[in-house]
Amino acid sequence: MKFKNEVEAVDALKKKHDELLSEIQKVIYGQDEIVSQVLISIFSQGHCLLVGVPGLAKTLLVNTISEVLGLDYKRIQFTPDLMPSDIVGMEILDKERQFKFVKGPLFANIILADEINRTPPKTQAALLEAMQEKSVTSAGVRYKLDEPFFVLATQNPIEQEGTYPLPEAQLDRFMFSLWLDYPKFEDELSIVRNTTTDKQIELKTIISAKEIVYYQQLIRKIPVNDNVLKYAVSLAAKTRPGGELSNEVTEKYLKWGAGPRASQYLVLGAKTHAVLSGKYTPDIEDVKAVAKTVLRHRIIKNYKAEAEGISVEEIIDKLL
Repeated sequence: MKFKNEVEAVDALKKKHDELLSEIQKVIYGQDEIVSQVLISIFSQGHCLLVGVPGLAKTLLVNTISEVLGLDYKRIQFTPDLMPSDIVGMEILDKERQFKFVKGPLFANIILADEINRTPPKTQAALLEAMQEKSVTSAGVRYKLDEPFFVLATQNPIEQEGTYPLPEAQLDRFMFSLWLDYPKFEDELSIVRNTTTDKQIELKTIISAKEIVYYQQLIRKIPVNDNVLKYAVSLAAKTRPGGELSNEVTEKYLKWGAGPRASQYLVLGAKTHAVLSGKYTPDIEDVKAVAKTVLRHRIIKNYKAEAEGISVEEIIDKLL
């Protein structure tokens, strides 16, 4: 790809984004906001945690996105007996009696980690390394994963029996926590109308893996004004009880706040949101647009908030 300048490249990314949305909407109905947030996290080099009841097309969403992005896609069903070697790969003896590494399903561009909280901590740790380092280790040898690499993990909020809670360190690795709700009546009508016939929908590949890596690097180059940086960092700092910027809401309702990674993701998310909205630099409104999805899984309510029925969203709204 050759562009005269970065402004031209930003315009090209905005156009690609609109084409991606249009193509994905052929299959996914009524989830435009979720699709946009997933695309923001991909171009920001982040990962997503998707929370929703069964049957809301989470798997179809990831499959569709991987198809229009022209990326290799793997689905891993996390279970209590899943071992790290099941996702990373393992050393086996070949015909010449030499050890050979057989790659596991983590060696793909998009990973759907289905019901991530059903697998034991040892396997979660193997996924954590892949998410953070973009590499895996087997028998003491480090293997790099292909770029771009994106994990979309799902959690079922209804049935908690037989689950292992995700450690805060792993939750912090997810850029966004997205909550899927039931579709509206008209959207559900469209879903049923279009999925109960023999009509086959052909999807076009809009963008390649090489282009995605280029645009991810472009996002990093987007300039940010100091006032926007200060707003993002102060917003994350406000969530920390006992901190220098904590306020009455924080001290009253929060037990634990967001770390510096939240500040980084607020800025990166704001940059990508601005570019995909047709702007060349983010403003405070772009930070606010990604604030809930960045912060909701990084702050922990205290007993008082639980007793009064105050939600995480309400606390973030008060801080905004």
